[in-house]
Amino acid sequence: MRREQSKAEAAGQAVDRAVLGLLPEDAMRADLYDLLAALLVRPPAAGLLAGVAALEGDGTPLGKAVNMLARLAGSVSERSVEREFSAMFIGLGRGEVLPYASYYMTGFLNEHPLARLRADMADLRIARSGDVSEPEDNLAALCEMMAGMIRGRFGMAVPLERQKEFFNTHMAPWAAHCFADMEKAEAAVLYAGVGRVGREFMEVEAETMRMVK
Repeated sequence: MRREQSKAEAAGQAVDRAVLGLLPEDAMRADLYDLLAALLVRPPAAGLLAGVAALEGDGTPLGKAVNMLARLAGSVSERSVEREFSAMFIGLGRGEVLPYASYYMTGFLNEHPLARLRADMADLRIARSGDVSEPEDNLAALCEMMAGMIRGRFGMAVPLERQKEFFNTHMAPWAAHCFADMEKAEAAVLYAGVGRVGREFMEVEAETMRMVK
C-alpha cells in the first residue's frame, strides 16, 4: 500500500510534525514505520537504497540494527534487491516469508485477523487504496497504518492509547516473529537487515505500549 516517498511527501511530513507538535520520539516511530512500509511494499529503487545507506544509528540495539541495514543497503544493487524481494515474498507459488497477520496467527490467509482489522480500519476511517490488491493485514500496510495514526494522516493524530489497542491487536502477536523469519531467510541479504530493524523496533514498541495506561 505504501509508495516510495517523494520530496513533496518528505516536506509534508515536516509540516505534519510542526502542525501536530509531534514529540521527537513519536516522529522517530513514524519515520521507522514509514521506512519499513516502503521497504516491504515493493523492491526499493536506487534512490531509496541510497537514502537507507546514509542512515546512522546510535549504540542501542535498534541503532546498531539500523547501522547494519545501512551497510547492507550500500552493498546491494537495485537489480539484486528485485531478485531478493521476489524470492523472499513472491517466489514460484509463494515466497520464503508470508508477511500476513492471518497467516502467522491462524496458519491460513484471509482469516479472522483480517476481518477484525477491517473493522478497526473502518472505526479509524482508514480506507484501502483502490489500486492495492494485497490483503490489508500485510506487514507493509500495517506499518503504513501505524505511521498514519501517529502523523494524523487519517483526519487527526490518533491518541497513544488507541495506537496501543491497534498495535497489541494487529501487530504484537506476530510482527516480531515475521521480522525474525526475514532475518534468517535463505534468500535474505538486504532483508536480513530489514528483519533485524523490524524485530528490534517491535520490541521497543511493545515496551512503549506496556507503559501506556
